[in-house]
Amino acid sequence: MPEPLRCTGSINTRELRFSRAMIFAIEEINNSTDLLPGIKLGYHTYDACASVPVAVHVAFQLSNGLDPVFYTGDNCSQSGMVMAVVGESESTSSISISRIIGPFNIPQVSYLATCACLSDKQQYPNFFRTVPSDQFRADQLAKLVKHFGWTWIGAVRSDSDYGNSGMASFLDAARKEGICVEYSESFYRTHPRSRIQKVADVIRRSTAMVVVAFTSRKDLMILLEELSLEPFPHRQWIGSEWVTDPDLLKFSFCAGTIGFGIQKSVIPGLRDFLLDLSPSKVAASPVLTEFWEDAFNCRPGKSATIGKRLCDGTEDIKTIQSPYTDTSQLRITNMVYKAVYAIAHAIHKAVCQETNSTTQCDKFTRIESKEVLTQLKKVNFSRNGYEVSFDANGDPVARYELVNWQKSESGSIKFVTVGQYDESLPVGQKFQINRNITWVDGGTQVPVSVCTDSCPPGTRKLLQKGKPICCYDCILCPEGEISNATDSPDCFPCPKEFWPNAERDTCLPKPLEFLSYNEVLGIILATLSVGGACLAIITAAVFYRHRTSPIVRANNSELSFLLLFSLTLCFLCSLTFIGAPSEWSCMLRHTAFGITFVLCMSCVLGKTIVVLMAFKATLPGSNVMKWFGPPQQRMTVVSFTFIQVLICTIWLVLSSPFPMKNLTIYKERIILECALGSAIGFWAVLGYIGLLAVFCFVLAVLARKLPDNFNEAKLITFSMLIFCAVWITFIPAYVSSPGKFTVAVEIFAILASSFGLILCIFAPKCFIILFKPEKNTKKHLMNKNES
Repeated sequence: MPEPLRCTGSINTRELRFSRAMIFAIEEINNSTDLLPGIKLGYHTYDACASVPVAVHVAFQLSNGLDPVFYTGDNCSQSGMVMAVVGESESTSSISISRIIGPFNIPQVSYLATCACLSDKQQYPNFFRTVPSDQFRADQLAKLVKHFGWTWIGAVRSDSDYGNSGMASFLDAARKEGICVEYSESFYRTHPRSRIQKVADVIRRSTAMVVVAFTSRKDLMILLEELSLEPFPHRQWIGSEWVTDPDLLKFSFCAGTIGFGIQKSVIPGLRDFLLDLSPSKVAASPVLTEFWEDAFNCRPGKSATIGKRLCDGTEDIKTIQSPYTDTSQLRITNMVYKAVYAIAHAIHKAVCQETNSTTQCDKFTRIESKEVLTQLKKVNFSRNGYEVSFDANGDPVARYELVNWQKSESGSIKFVTVGQYDESLPVGQKFQINRNITWVDGGTQVPVSVCTDSCPPGTRKLLQKGKPICCYDCILCPEGEISNATDSPDCFPCPKEFWPNAERDTCLPKPLEFLSYNEVLGIILATLSVGGACLAIITAAVFYRHRTSPIVRANNSELSFLLLFSLTLCFLCSLTFIGAPSEWSCMLRHTAFGITFVLCMSCVLGKTIVVLMAFKATLPGSNVMKWFGPPQQRMTVVSFTFIQVLICTIWLVLSSPFPMKNLTIYKERIILECALGSAIGFWAVLGYIGLLAVFCFVLAVLARKLPDNFNEAKLITFSMLIFCAVWITFIPAYVSSPGKFTVAVEIFAILASSFGLILCIFAPKCFIILFKPEKNTKKHLMNKNES
């Protein structure tokens, strides 16, 4: 191995393992009879020292090869053009290298550069990688945060292409998931300590419980060291690629960290290769020599140096614990291994041909790096059970393990795989969690990280002015509206026949309201109706019992009985207004009321006319009574009643009343009522009754001073005054009364006018019949009224 470019500082044993894994893969390929049989691959290793300038210097060295490589037996050309580059581990360095070697069509296969920007084939046409792009990781981290209900998070990132690009992708995905970011801070390991302290202070003062860190392992190491200097509230860390770095496990306050890491894998024979370090191999490599000196504090070889003793040969690499010897978590190492094999397969496609069951490779084929680049796009193979292929962007199929930092019984923190993500699986099966997760500070309960507690059903979110959308107030839904989900952004109205419950999270059917027999008002009105009908029947019975008495005969007993019959119907028709409206009850209640009242008014009008005609008949030479005898009286009642029957019939035929649900009077309940159908028909019925009442009242007024001792016209006058007063006040009361009280007003008007008629017209007569029989004589009735 030629001596690589050296860096100052202690050697990174983790990166050394990657380098050795590359050499292991190359030696496997060189010893293979299936892949590039008879052809040996050569290599150079360089250390970019985590520095972009150094990486650029290396890239120029790689691109300055003199001649194409010739495969001549077992020896590689000492100088030749590079066919491919494995690396770099950092995205920023990979970008710099790709821009330099890209114009020379030298393919670059990185094992750890995850910046999504490198998928842009317009800028980086020669770039491939065996590690998934951060675009997948960013999307899945956003979904992971959403999965656990965290909507208020903090974000820190490396101030590099990797950190800035990865965090930008994450924030975009988080925004789509409705996640808010309290702060987003960037830093880099070369920044002054004051900058690192500022980021640490922001984390300490924040209210967000969850911190998403899109940083490199080296940058995060510096931040965590700064945070460890002072106690601070524990935070739930969500990790990117650093989540599987064992060097970070020493920070115990990060227990519970969770994130997507590269899949753990197995590489047969690698551990034996790493541990197979003979003194001659170590002495031949400056890098291994430096590693050996750091591991055993002695110098291999024949001469010691200042501060370093000479190794005595008893040193055993198997006895030390370091990232170099730790093969229990082979993740990135496998990406290196796959990168080498991907290049080997591309070269194989370029120089070898498959014939039947054998493979023939031309050792003397002269190939250009451009051919390797072309074949690399078509690579598709499996090694140790792990598939290797690239999409159009040079990216592999995204596969991750969900890694959780859990404390063991001994108190140490270890990596535990609790789930996985596989982009190749069907939607819905890509992401799975199959083990319990330990959260921050060893807790088993999922921590809560929200700006505002969830709004319960029945409320809606109202954004707080000047704050992110995750910060809001919970406002009770307006009247008539509900929200049945947590954190509802809006309330929505209930359907027309429904109304919210007290909590305003469910729409319930509106209660139906109508004048019922089960309520006090309905019972009172029904009792009065039945009582009035009974009173009319009792009055008729009294009149019938004393039908031969002068007072009954003098007041036209036939019309009196007909009037009592009509009053009985008037009282009973009010019962049709009580109860739930139906099609038949709506038609019956108004027509029955109209016809019975007209029959009643016709009888009263007939009695009034009889009184007037009787007075006229007492004048000398008058024979007027022969023109208004019983047949004419009956015809008058029938005629007036028939007109009302005709009006009601026309009303029912053209536009009859019908039951309806009134949703406008009250918002929270439904009024069951009878729609008039035709308002003209209704007011025509009432108007005709009023016309007869006024006519009857005028005639009764004219006859009120007739000189009879018992003048019935006076009683009719009082009854008509009551009747007209009731129905005049009924109209505004009917129009203004809401809901079931409209029906109650109508029933009250019917009962009041009916009671007025029966009490004014028949009560005095019944009183005389029952309690003053001495006045129930013809002589008394014929005497002049002395008043």
